[in-house]
Amino acid sequence: MSSPRSRRGATGQPTPSAREAAHVDAQIDSCSSAGLPPTARVLFAVVDANGTLVRGLGATSATRLAAGMYQVAFDQDVAGAAYVGTVGPANGGGLAQQGVITVAPRAGIANAVFVETHAASGHADRPFHLAVLA
Repeated sequence: MSSPRSRRGATGQPTPSAREAAHVDAQIDSCSSAGLPPTARVLFAVVDANGTLVRGLGATSATRLAAGMYQVAFDQDVAGAAYVGTVGPANGGGLAQQGVITVAPRAGIANAVFVETHAASGHADRPFHLAVLA
């Protein structure tokens, strides 16, 4: 009797069947059904707790507006994009202080994202990573 482990590839994942692989391969060009144009980009920004843009792709600036409130600008309209944010260190290793992050389109600025970071006590400055799927 073989163990489930013996049916796994080198990555520890189950090996897909030929039918499953063909089904997934057929979906490669299916982004249009999700409303994404062929010119879709993944943009990102890594921002320090003081609002400094440390690095990014398509990110043009970051600004600390108030305690735990930031604006991150990009080189294109991102008002209809999807945003993913996480509290995380802006430089080097280690971990950032715990916190919560919320992201939203920036009111009145089509090429920017509004970010809030919180601690248990309320708004708090935290470094963060922001991904924008535009």
